Parts: sequence; structure tokens; C-alpha cells
Amino acid sequence: MKQTDMIEGLKRLIESRQATVGIIGLGYVGLPLARAFCDERFHVLGFDVDLQKVKQISAGKSYIRSVTSEEISKAVNGGLLRVTGDYARLKEVDAIIICVPTPLDRTKEPDLSYVKDTCRAVAQNLRPGQMVVLESTTYPGTTDEVMKPILETSGLKCGEDFLLAYSPEREDPGNPVHSTPTIPKVVGGADEASLEVACALYSQVVTEVVPVSSTRAAEACKILENIYRAVNIALVNELKLLFDKMGIDVWEVIEAASTKPFGYHPFYPGPGLGGHCIPIDPFYLSWKARQYNFSTKFIELAGQVNTAMPEHVVGKIILALNSSGKSLRGSKILLLGMAYKKDVDDVRESPALEIASLLMRHGAVVSYHDPYVPALHKMRDYDLRLESVPLSEETLAAQDCVVIVTAHSDVNYESVVRYAPLVIDTRNATRGVRENRDRIVKA
Repeated sequence: MKQTDMIEGLKRLIESRQATVGIIGLGYVGLPLARAFCDERFHVLGFDVDLQKVKQISAGKSYIRSVTSEEISKAVNGGLLRVTGDYARLKEVDAIIICVPTPLDRTKEPDLSYVKDTCRAVAQNLRPGQMVVLESTTYPGTTDEVMKPILETSGLKCGEDFLLAYSPEREDPGNPVHSTPTIPKVVGGADEASLEVACALYSQVVTEVVPVSSTRAAEACKILENIYRAVNIALVNELKLLFDKMGIDVWEVIEAASTKPFGYHPFYPGPGLGGHCIPIDPFYLSWKARQYNFSTKFIELAGQVNTAMPEHVVGKIILALNSSGKSLRGSKILLLGMAYKKDVDDVRESPALEIASLLMRHGAVVSYHDPYVPALHKMRDYDLRLESVPLSEETLAAQDCVVIVTAHSDVNYESVVRYAPLVIDTRNATRGVRENRDRIVKA
């Protein structure tokens, strides 16, 4: 196939809304992206190895809070959204967008197994004239060095028979202002043709497309965004530890500093980092930097500070219980919030998981309440087997300590402080509480 024919053919399909978009991985990135394409009248074929997800979507049900069942049902019943676990059906689509996990392994090194396995499945079913785009967060070079060689095992050549691009996901679950269509989309192509078609594809569903010179630049863009946050959060976490020893309230300091109208942007401390990107991306770049004999000392230090925060929280719990004449072993500890941030149902990399695990190892009797996380399923690093308990006066009063890990908006923190004998606040959620403040310990 001539490259010009491939480009023009794909662009015609895209601009006329006749292109079928295949999305691999229907999680917190893939499902909102599928909704965005369906909203613009594209036909979407979703793929996932989790057949339970396939079953739920086919029944018009959502398992992600940011995408409603009504939206899924409308797309399914309107014939725009179909889902399957059969990768042989990739031949039916014109653009393949990959949204699979890119976690770290136990040694904090990149685990690209999901990307590699997906690329192998794509290669087995790739046909001439298709475009492949990776959205998963990863280190610079992944698209060129990992994806492209695997895809070319199909016998097809990148740039000649198929197109390849990288466009980092920028989802922010729970954000009431910005969603997939309103967030500018960075796009980098393996070549000029790939960039042109990928920009044409995303421009149909987002308000702004930001083209960059290469897939490596696009991959580095996402890494920079998240390292910026990770480093600044590590800074305020370290200042929190120092100010705590100095008897200074870090939250008061941040609030006062935020009154400066220039040169300062507030970041806030917490019990650790959560979500799929910010706790992981710095380690991706540090690993890649070692291939260039370069040590990312600044980034690695930030990672160490943030990773240590759950142990700091547990240490605060132990000291607070000791002050009440109790030991951690055998104490009843209720964690408020298991999601990695407020008002979402996402527990990926949540510091609450590590805090719960540490407490259990010390012999505490742990329970939790989270209105968005009814139960904890088995994860790669955690198997807590807990279910959310009702947040009643009796539940609070029965605890030895209540720990605010995630400050969900619909929790009455005045009531928490009124009935719980001891409250460890890692999020400054009790700042407006006036009574019984002697029960509150900031952590």
C-alpha cells in the first residue's frame, strides 16, 4: 500500500466518522476514551482480557464512577459501542488505541509485560492501513524500541503498511471541570504520516491537539508532568516532617504562602502518593536514565520521601496510642478512605493500602469506611479482604483510633471527631472542626 493512499484513506474514514476505533484496555483511561469517541458518533470496539468487564459493558453497566451506566447503555443500545475479549476482531478496526497498565515490579523497575503482550496480540491481527497508538504512561523510547519491533513481526512495516503514534493519557478521575474532551492531547508520531493521521483522529474528540516532534517527546512530556507533581509533593511532605518537629502547622504555612499572587503554586502533603501515574513515573525515568549512565538523584530522592510517608503515618498512630496508654497490637483502627484521592473509586497505588498492611503486620484490628470502595479485591501486592463498614456513631465510638487517609467530601468530620476517641488526620480534613480538637493528631 502506498503511504499517501494509506494516509488519505484513514483521514477520509476519520473525518467522515466512518472509522471504527478499537480501544484495548477498558479501565480508568480506556472507558472514558471510548465514551468520548461514541459521543462524537464513532463506532468503538473495546477489548479487555477481563471478561467480567466485557459482560458488564455489554449489559450497559459501568464499573467506573466517572462514566455512568446511562452513558454506557446509550452507547451500547445505539450500536456505537461493542466490547469483546477476542483479539482476532482487531482486523475490524481502523485505529487501535492501547490503554493497558504499566506498573512497576517489586524492584521498582518498569513492568511492560501488559504493553508487550498487547502488542503481540495486535501483531498477530494487524492488517495494512491501520493505525496503532499507545496511551499508557511509560519511559521515552518505548514506542520506538519496544512496540515497533513487536508490531513489525507481523511482516508489515511501520510507516509503509501501518502507522504508529504515542499520545499520553491525561485522565484526572473525579475532576469536575476537565474530562477527556476538554484536556489538550499531546501527540507524537513515529513519522510525519503517523503524526498527521493521529492528530486527525484525536482532533475529532478533543478541543485541542498538541503535536510534538516524536513519540519520545510525547512520552517525555507525560513523565515530566507527573515528576513535577511528585517532586513538589515530596518537598512539602519533607517540610511537613520538619515543621512537625518544630511545632509548626504545615497546612497553616501553605495557606499563608498561597496568598502570594506570583511565583508560588501550592502543593499539599499527605500519607503518600496514589494513582497509577505519579507514584510510578519517576521510577520509569530513573530506570531509563541509567541506560545513559545518568543518575537522577533529585527524582529518586523525591520517590524515597513519598514512599516513606505511610510508615510515618503508622509511627504517628503508634505514638498517639501510646499517649493514651494503648499499644498498636490489638487496637481497633478504622481507616477513613481507601481511594487514592477524594471522591473517586480508584484504589490503584493508594497509600491507604500500605498503611492498612503495615497496621495489620503490627497486630492492629483494621477496618475501613469508603463510600466509593465497597470492597477490596485481591491485588498484585495486597490481599486485604476487607469490606467497607458503615460510618455510624457506634462504629466510631468502638474504635481506638480513626485515621483520615482520604478526605472524601461527603464525610461529616465534625461527627467523626465528636464520637471517635482519637483521630489521626493526614489530609487536614478536620481544619474546620471547633470542638474536641484535643482528640485530633495531625500526621
